Amino acid sequence: METVKLYYNDSFLREFDAAVTDCQPCKSGFAVVLDQTAFYPEGGGQPADHGTLGGAAVSDVWEKDGVITHICDTPLTPGETVHGTLDWERRFDHMQQHSGEHIVSGMLCETFHCDNVGFHMGTDTVTIDYNAEMTWEDVLAIEARANRYIWEDQPFRAFYPSPEELAVLPYRSKKELTGDVRITNFPGADLCACCGTHVKSSAQVGLVKFLSCQKFREGVRLEVLCGQRALAFLAGCWEQNHQIGQELSVKPFATYGAVCRLKEELAQVKERGAHLEETVFAGIAEQCRGKGNVLRLESEALSSDAVRRLSVAIGAVCGGRSAVFAGSGSSYKYALVEEGGDLRNFVKEMNGALCGRGGGKDGFAQGSVQASDEEISRFFAHK
Repeated sequence: METVKLYYNDSFLREFDAAVTDCQPCKSGFAVVLDQTAFYPEGGGQPADHGTLGGAAVSDVWEKDGVITHICDTPLTPGETVHGTLDWERRFDHMQQHSGEHIVSGMLCETFHCDNVGFHMGTDTVTIDYNAEMTWEDVLAIEARANRYIWEDQPFRAFYPSPEELAVLPYRSKKELTGDVRITNFPGADLCACCGTHVKSSAQVGLVKFLSCQKFREGVRLEVLCGQRALAFLAGCWEQNHQIGQELSVKPFATYGAVCRLKEELAQVKERGAHLEETVFAGIAEQCRGKGNVLRLESEALSSDAVRRLSVAIGAVCGGRSAVFAGSGSSYKYALVEEGGDLRNFVKEMNGALCGRGGGKDGFAQGSVQASDEEISRFFAHK
């Protein structure tokens, strides 16, 4: 016997009583069937409800052939009546995301003459795929339109039209449907065949906020947040921007300009630093002129590029192999230069002896080792 779906009569029903008709052990716990339920099973991109049944935790809900099965952590006795309680925060979040998706999808599909070909409601964000190209500016225009619609507090309606009525309804669907088809309607925004749970009116969605628009297959993939998720995201962004503003001593709407100026100043400082490094490296190289093989250990933390440039500068004048190591303790970056030489076998031996990683070709090698300065010096003493 099919399970009576209480969530279709009242999607805001949070508690209910039902008779247990079956309970079987399963891999995830116990599969419990009721004569009626307010728990929504996973389907149509909407995750399953969680909650409790007679004290047992419900971790998953699924439907097959009209029968809804609840996965519980403890068994329930067939024939007994149990009290069910939904995790309402989870359910309402799902209704906000699902209803918001309806509104934006209806508007996008109408505007761009496309279809919603993919919908996934994750724990953090919602992704929707459309089989048409659109720009970020296009998406933001729909976002503004959708939010105006939400704030107008438009009613939501779900109904089962007759076959004759269904045949003439311009509803959205991924496939041709027959039989009892549940049509959901946000008037002026969306008319869609859908089995999910929804809010009572658009105002309960709160707001929608698109986060990204990326090319995906023959169209785009959009990332969107609705309701409480959107509010929490925007509040987090504001708080972070507020902290940046405090650090830079500017007002919230001036942070971008301040960061750009800071980035420009940093680039100038890096350029001056690079010039100073070149001067220092030239002086070090001059001290090594004509000395043959040179090992240079730098306790200062240099970048990999700086290690390379110093090794190249020494290698150009020393007349032998230049080896520069920079770091401290037991972790060093290295760069080796030997003009006209082949360092492959040497580097392989060195990496093995000094727990190193890296390599190169044409007389140059670069990488890192996990060894002390004493171990490095000892290895090169006989090379």
